[in-house]
Amino acid sequence: MAALTTLADVKVWLGINGTADDVLLQRLIDAAGDFIEAWCNRSFAVGAHSDKRNGAGGVCLMLANRPVQSVQAVTVDGVAIPAAANGRGGYVYDDMAVQLTGGYRFAPGRLNVEVQYTAGYFVIPPDVAQACIEIVALKYKERDRIGVASKGLAGESSSYSLKDMPDAARALLTQYRNVVPA
Repeated sequence: MAALTTLADVKVWLGINGTADDVLLQRLIDAAGDFIEAWCNRSFAVGAHSDKRNGAGGVCLMLANRPVQSVQAVTVDGVAIPAAANGRGGYVYDDMAVQLTGGYRFAPGRLNVEVQYTAGYFVIPPDVAQACIEIVALKYKERDRIGVASKGLAGESSSYSLKDMPDAARALLTQYRNVVPA
């Protein structure tokens, strides 16, 4: 997992100068990145992926990680499908899916399709980075009141959110979430 934001950006957001909390903040950045990728059910940084999927008889297969940068191999029932070229059938891809042309199909079967590809962002989208910053900030600020929903002092009370992430971060990340197993 690659960091979804930087220590410097988190410190600017929190208004922190100095290095006293750098180790803690970096640990929170790493944990928030892992949480975001698990919640979104995908990776964000560019990397190699291999999806084993069920064939359903169609010609289009959505991939779990996006944007797709390149496809190295497609096999159906152990048979390699060539890249489509010069009017011949085979596979083509866009930033989200692999499609078969020229009579090829993703034959029905259990885990009989494998796609090896490279996908992800060369630069983490700013809204993903911001969501990570906001999750880190929440966890950093709540470290002295873990599990406390409210407290009172001298006739005044304060209440705190016990959500896993701020609503603003959830709104930013929802567009990146894989909600159906890809």
